[in-house]
Amino acid sequence: MINDTIVAPATALVKQAVAIIRLSGPDAYQLINKVFSKQVEKKQNQITFGYIKDDSKVIDQVLIMSFVAPHSFTGEDVIEINCHGGVLVTTQIISLLIKKGARFANPGEFSQRAFLNNKINLIQAEAINDLVNATNETSLKFAMNNLQNSNLHLIKKYRDQLLDIIANIEVNIDYPEYDGVGDVSAEELTEKLVSLKAEITRIIKLSKIGKIINDGINVLILGEPNVGKSSLLNALMQEEKAIVSNEAGTTRDIVEGKINLGPLTLNIIDTAGIRETVNEIEKIGISKAKNEISRADLVLIVIDSSRELSLDTKELLTLTADKQRIIVFNKIDLIDPTKLVLENFKNERIALISTINNNIETLVNQIMESYHFEELTKDDSLVLANLNQISLLEKVENFIKNAYNNIVNNYPVDIVNVDLHSAWYLLGDLIGENYDDNLLNTMFSKYCLGK
Repeated sequence: MINDTIVAPATALVKQAVAIIRLSGPDAYQLINKVFSKQVEKKQNQITFGYIKDDSKVIDQVLIMSFVAPHSFTGEDVIEINCHGGVLVTTQIISLLIKKGARFANPGEFSQRAFLNNKINLIQAEAINDLVNATNETSLKFAMNNLQNSNLHLIKKYRDQLLDIIANIEVNIDYPEYDGVGDVSAEELTEKLVSLKAEITRIIKLSKIGKIINDGINVLILGEPNVGKSSLLNALMQEEKAIVSNEAGTTRDIVEGKINLGPLTLNIIDTAGIRETVNEIEKIGISKAKNEISRADLVLIVIDSSRELSLDTKELLTLTADKQRIIVFNKIDLIDPTKLVLENFKNERIALISTINNNIETLVNQIMESYHFEELTKDDSLVLANLNQISLLEKVENFIKNAYNNIVNNYPVDIVNVDLHSAWYLLGDLIGENYDDNLLNTMFSKYCLGK
């Protein structure tokens, strides 16, 4: 039972034109009427102009927006104070409300109350935080889809399918003497489970891609010295981020940059040129470059179009064989592109560029095509860009897989039902029908103050 009233700034405590202070809880109206120059009636969705006062002292001229439970974001009585955006003014109003009986809110506590009051589910709650922290158009789309709750029906559909299977099995367990009542064959069970698992697997796959896009794609630039790696970094960043020189081995450490490329955020990593060397410092840089391969989401192998393919480049192609990659032929301005030999790269993504001419459009297009935007950004696609949510769905997938294997191996149906019950319960966890208070507190503590 929530019985206290919380207050916090809903906008950052910085110098700005207007600041918003949010007050939520059973005493919201009582508290505002202790400090406001007019009586705020408990009527739904009204705006009142007046002054915040500490006894006879006027603190600020404000607009009061008032909401009556349950018709508010938190599901409680809510007052939002639109005051002038000075840091001092904002903190004085908050301090005054705390003095009158409010409690300063914890980070994310307004969203937590909205969840506890059944105004939003856990997927929507996570979407609020994702929306605030979105760094590109795609992550914004994911968050908005989930916030609008347009795809919650998928989770409910999967739970209903599982419940239907569980019910059929339980009828057979409880009433074995009634043939045909709720009877479902092993063949029908496996068919339903295969179909359900395929849908769950698809969402997991899309969600993992979505998670990468949400966090920013780690793009690693690899190649021999003087193939144009640093020039490529600068062209993508549109600034002189890395030193460019005709001298081989200029880059000896990791150089990083972050850019928004339309719907994508790229975390670009430029590395030392890969070659045999006796220079100890350069060796360290080359070792660091190879170590970066494991954490890269996408590798750009940069090759000088005007040179023969070297043993060092062939080694890089071997080292990155299991990574998502694009073969980037730079300095295309120095040769006739039609004479470029590409026989060794038949099944590869290839981009022909000229960094000196800032001609990298084919590479940008290849990067875009590496991610399934059409499928990811459909309004009815469920993309869970949160590790905990993806982990829960992977557990659901495993329980369904176990149930399938047990049926195929002729295990008793009551053993099959144990896994199905677990999968059904975890889908409830995903939308917050079952939750642990400690996990809930940890989750919302990551939110902004006032959210």
